Amino acid sequence: MLNKTDLREQLSIPVSDDSGQIEVFQNQTLRPVLKLQNEIYLMLFQDYAVSKISDFNSLTTEKKLSFIDQSLRKDHALKNIFIGMTIGMFTAEEMEVYISSKNVFNKRIITMLTERLKSQMELM
Repeated sequence: MLNKTDLREQLSIPVSDDSGQIEVFQNQTLRPVLKLQNEIYLMLFQDYAVSKISDFNSLTTEKKLSFIDQSLRKDHALKNIFIGMTIGMFTAEEMEVYISSKNVFNKRIITMLTERLKSQMELM
């Protein structure tokens, strides 16, 4: 039987001796989960954007980038959906690590997701 970690691509991000627990968790758990869920994040954000701005696709690149930033900074419901989609892919052990510093990890999830969406804007 497959477990959640079997679904994730193993990323080759080096871990140094001075890497802290937060950095290790980010590179070994958050990044692979974000990569796994990428298509779903894009679909969800596209739907969100069109529901808020019906002509989202005709906006300039600069305005789209700004909209992505503003949405993920200010819309708490949207942020919570994305965070929930991410932590839903954690194992029980990963959830224990997440709970120990959830505010830090939530900020990292949203920051990485914002950059991911902005870098793939042409796919929306």
